[in-house]
Amino acid sequence: MSKKHPVVVVTGSSGAGTTTVKRAFEHIFTREGINAAIVEGDSFHRYDRAAMRDKIAEGMSHFGPEANLFDKIEELFRVYGETGGGKKRYYLHSAEEAEEHNARLGCDKKPGEFTPWEDIPSGTDLLFYEGLHGMVVTDEVDVASRVDLGIGVVPVVNLEWIQKIHRDAKERGYSAEATVETIMRRMPDYINHITPQFSRTDINFQRVATVDTSNPFIARDIPTPDESFVVIRFANPEKCDVKFPDLLNMIPDSFMSRRNTMVVPGGKMGFAMEIILGPIIDKMMDARKDG
Repeated sequence: MSKKHPVVVVTGSSGAGTTTVKRAFEHIFTREGINAAIVEGDSFHRYDRAAMRDKIAEGMSHFGPEANLFDKIEELFRVYGETGGGKKRYYLHSAEEAEEHNARLGCDKKPGEFTPWEDIPSGTDLLFYEGLHGMVVTDEVDVASRVDLGIGVVPVVNLEWIQKIHRDAKERGYSAEATVETIMRRMPDYINHITPQFSRTDINFQRVATVDTSNPFIARDIPTPDESFVVIRFANPEKCDVKFPDLLNMIPDSFMSRRNTMVVPGGKMGFAMEIILGPIIDKMMDARKDG
C-alpha cells in the first residue's frame, strides 16, 4: 500500500464489463491530467498463445497459477508501491499490436507472443492494472495486499456464461458445447482463484439481468444494458468517502438495497463508474502530493 505510488486494480474476466470501467478510468485520467502506468493482465500469462493452446489441450485452465505468473504481479505491485518503478511487458493480441511494439522496441515478435520485459517509465502518478488476477491470494503470493484501490467487475454467473458462449461463437467459431466444456474445465480454478477476489475488492460492479437467464446454455442473445441493473457494493463506504445521497440524486432511477450497496440502471454503468471513481482518484492524488 502506497500513498506516493498508488496501485489501482480492475479485476474481472473478459466480457464482464472491465472494458467499460477501463474506459471510465481513461476518461478520469485524461480529465485530471493523470499520467498512469497501464498494465494488462494478459502480459502475466506463463505461456504464449501456441504453448497455452497445448497446455489447455492437456487439461490446464487460464485461471490458475499453472497458467499465470502470480509472483510477477505481486513483485510489480510491491516494487511500484515502493519506488514508482518495476518491470512490465506486453502480450501481442494482433498483428497491429505486434507491428507497433516491434517498431518501438526493435524486436521481431509475432501475435500471440510477449514483448521483452522493460522498465515502467519514471514519473508516473499511479499504476493501473486491468485483468483476471489483480486481487489474487494463494499460499505463496498475496497480490491483494499490494493494492490501494481494488475494483471488481463481474456479472451474475448465468449472465457471464451467456456472454462467453456468444463471444466464443462470434469471435472464435466455437460451438456452445465446446464453450461449456471449457467452462467445466475451468471451474475449480474459477472457484479457487477468481471468485474469492471479489471479497477483497473495495468496490464491486455486478450486472444483473432483468430477463430470464435461468438456462444460459440455450439463450439466444445477450441481455442488453437496458435489460439489466448494476449492483454496486462498497466494502467500506467510509474509506471511499462515498456520499450516497449525492450519488442517488445524480443517477436517475438508482436506489439503495443495503447500507453499503446501491443499484443503478444498466445503461448508466459507465456514468456511475465515472462519478463514483473520479473523486476517489482525486483524493488519492491529493494524498500523493501531501505524502
